[in-house]
Amino acid sequence: MLAHAKDLKDGGSRIAIIMNGSPLFTGDAGSGESEIRRFILEKDLLEALIALPEQLFYNTGIATYVWVVTNRKAPSRKAKVQLIDATSFWIPMRKSLGDKRREIPIERAKDILKLLADFRDGEFSRIFPTTSFGFRKITVERPLRLNFQANGERIARLEEEKAFQALAQSKKKGAAGAKEQAEGRALQDAIRKLLRALPGALVKDRGAFERQLDAAARKAGVKVPTPTRKAVLSSLSERDETAAICRDPDGNPEPDPELRDTESVPLAERVEAFFEREVKPHMPDAWIDTAKRDLKDGQVGLVGYEINFNRYFYRYSPPRPLEEIEADIRVIEQDIVRMLGEVTGST
Repeated sequence: MLAHAKDLKDGGSRIAIIMNGSPLFTGDAGSGESEIRRFILEKDLLEALIALPEQLFYNTGIATYVWVVTNRKAPSRKAKVQLIDATSFWIPMRKSLGDKRREIPIERAKDILKLLADFRDGEFSRIFPTTSFGFRKITVERPLRLNFQANGERIARLEEEKAFQALAQSKKKGAAGAKEQAEGRALQDAIRKLLRALPGALVKDRGAFERQLDAAARKAGVKVPTPTRKAVLSSLSERDETAAICRDPDGNPEPDPELRDTESVPLAERVEAFFEREVKPHMPDAWIDTAKRDLKDGQVGLVGYEINFNRYFYRYSPPRPLEEIEADIRVIEQDIVRMLGEVTGST
């Protein structure tokens, strides 16, 4: 519809379309759905969103919304979006038609139009800057911490590692293939023997354990291929919060994929300030993956847009007093006792 809108020099267009709730929030930051919302909001094409009552249509009772989009916004509406909560603007139908059990009377329809025309904050209307619906999804990393031990249980895990299994496999055929397989099995036996000869003490520093492993390999005259060495380290390690941080060759901490998390930072806030306030106090060793950047603006974090009506029109409903709940429970208990008595008496 926006693609077919008239150019502004030709008078522009104002479009209204009814859709379900999915277009408001479906799709993560950077996805096609989010990018559509981003385009509409950053181009300042969204004038208003109106939440309608449920059960308005014949074949579905789901919540629906009117999107009002235009390329000829009034000056007072520039860079702003109006949200209207008309979910209570209905009356019951005298007779249901499929899933349609409610309707909007003409008087309430006029109320909705008046809210739209007045363009003011109130009980059923909220005005927001377009940037209020945007956020940056940042990736938060935490360091990998592993302990190492050459015990029977962990050494046995090596048999399941594909790189270790591949030593005794060959793509060659005939005698050449058989020879390569035999050599691979001999290397497997040598590695097993090497690992069983290592001290059985628990080591909480990967660097120290690697030095221990390399020294033992040199002494035994065993050359461990790089893929197999990685398999050995994987099978002999376990995650340990008390262990030293694993670091790459440049001394930088390696991230733990299992501890990776994301945070949504409002567009109006600096990523660094949000991180220092919301993340650092709880995870002092965490850091932001600055390599993940938005393709359009090049800044850290993927830009996303979503509109959550419930967040903006939330109304607190206090729970019922405990006395009322207890009274209801007592009534239910009495009913159960009475019904059990009737069953017992009838048998």
